[in-house]
Amino acid sequence: MFIMESSVLYVQESLEGEPKVFLDPNSLSADGTIALSGKAFSDDDKILAYGLSQCGSDWITIHFKNVDTGEDFPEVLEKVKCSSMSWTHDNKGIFYGRYPDQVGKIVGSETESSKNQKLYYHALGTSQSEDVLVAEFPEEPSIIIGAEVSDCGRWLFITPRKDCKDNLLYFADLHSLPEGKITGKLELVPVVTKFEADFEYITNEGAMCVFRTNKDAPNYRLIKIDMGNPAQKDWETVVPQHANDVLDWASGACDDKLVLCYIHDVKNILQVHDLRSGKLLKTLPLDMGTITGYSGRTKYPEIFYQFTSFLSPGVIYRCDLSKSEFVPSVFREMKVAGFNPSQYETRQVFYNSRDGTKVPMFIVHRKGIVKDGKNPVLLYGYGGFNVSLQPSFSVTRLVFIHHLNGVLAVPNLRGGGEYGEKWHDSGRLFNKQNVFDDFHAAAEFLIKDGYTSSEHLSIQGGSNGGLLVAACINQRPDLYKAAVAQVGVLDMLRFHKFTIGCLWVSDYGSSDDPKHFNYLLKYSPLHNIKEPEGDAQYPATLLMTADHDDRVVPLHSLKFVATLQHALKNSNKQTNPILIRVETKAGHGNGKPTAKVIEESTDVLCFLQLTLGLKFKD
Repeated sequence: MFIMESSVLYVQESLEGEPKVFLDPNSLSADGTIALSGKAFSDDDKILAYGLSQCGSDWITIHFKNVDTGEDFPEVLEKVKCSSMSWTHDNKGIFYGRYPDQVGKIVGSETESSKNQKLYYHALGTSQSEDVLVAEFPEEPSIIIGAEVSDCGRWLFITPRKDCKDNLLYFADLHSLPEGKITGKLELVPVVTKFEADFEYITNEGAMCVFRTNKDAPNYRLIKIDMGNPAQKDWETVVPQHANDVLDWASGACDDKLVLCYIHDVKNILQVHDLRSGKLLKTLPLDMGTITGYSGRTKYPEIFYQFTSFLSPGVIYRCDLSKSEFVPSVFREMKVAGFNPSQYETRQVFYNSRDGTKVPMFIVHRKGIVKDGKNPVLLYGYGGFNVSLQPSFSVTRLVFIHHLNGVLAVPNLRGGGEYGEKWHDSGRLFNKQNVFDDFHAAAEFLIKDGYTSSEHLSIQGGSNGGLLVAACINQRPDLYKAAVAQVGVLDMLRFHKFTIGCLWVSDYGSSDDPKHFNYLLKYSPLHNIKEPEGDAQYPATLLMTADHDDRVVPLHSLKFVATLQHALKNSNKQTNPILIRVETKAGHGNGKPTAKVIEESTDVLCFLQLTLGLKFKD
């Protein structure tokens, strides 16, 4: 059986035309471990800049392909990580972020911190050695430098970000450059010079530029800044923040319109607004779910957006905003063979956490379920970095629900972005314990409401969610039967010393600060392992990591499992297995070939089947 390891890019002459292969990452490696990682078309759509990652590493190389001929340009840009790719509108080159030479090899298995990123301009058809340094911030070595050229091509917006929260804002006038050439560092005009909020460029009309920000608006708003007069006192609100809904993203479209996507109680709302007045023109119809893909630009009248949910593999809608009615139509709909959504149901509940905070949770299961306390449950959580866990489609989860007669539960823990910056703040830094309390409370709700019992309850999370799972089994080993912690941040005293871990200080704090040290030490999974009291034992635990994970390096999982083994080696009551799965030629998860995804999902399902005592059903 042939498995297509990575998605393929196709090109077609029209929306109804015959698709032809344009870029097939599967042809670049025999085992599918070279993956597409980011892409940007030139303004005239004639050249594609695209990133390639090997073995799941965050390091990429940038390549350039001629759209008409399909041929690649000879140059390759290296030492690239956490970088945007933004074209100048003369279609002659891109701005991108590059790191200096690292200690040792740059292959994705190193642990050294990545610092001193600089912003360069690369002219198409030249060697990387000729690239022009246009901006740097040596006083802040951990900064990630975002760069975006405005829709009109005149302004370059530079957004330095020190952590995973808040950014600065500068701009340069590209039309004012002598002979229009980029020959050295750009003269940057400061707009925001303190790390106190997020600022994201959306679109512009002339010098009047629209930004999405949470400055004085924890649920985000759209503001206009005049590049000729960018002082904060002269900013204008074009779309104010909503009291209860979070402005998740926005985009310019069809010359004078804005497309806004809100989160309302974890479900998406999609709206069209007038660019100049901010007035709501129409709310587009959506079922209960998530917009997972969007394509639209100010210069094009049409937009495309992809909708998905727990029970919908995906529908791509097309909408022409130049017509007065704004009526979406189905452009494409994904189908999964043998899947019948009418057999299942999704409900959203709100439960009380330890301090009385109402927390939402989605529950998905087969119709006709009996609440007898014996249903196997998979409780999945994250709770951090302003990330919202919205409804999404997963075949692996459906296998658990359909063939193992399971229940999927996804709580929207504090620390996420489901209810704006206040929700995020209530689950970070010295409030991190709220996240674990929310997760414990979700488990207790499912037990109290008759869905399951501790003997049938499993938990899962990845990255920051891996931290969640590991902390929760330390704190409440009696509450859970099985746990899957994927690529978790588990050493909270040293995480900031490896690769890009220093960026996470905005959510976790730093052990270099005595106050943060004491708080981190209280919940750090690695430092709170001990044999449970009484008859309790650790849940059956499966740790998962990968040898090329240069985001959350494998040492987190390796140290945690070794410490668990050491603490429990003489325990007579620890009968639940403690396992670790180390994937080779893979990273944090992005770009993982399909065969590895299938193998990993199979191992997780088999682990749950065996540890929860489940039987496979047709």
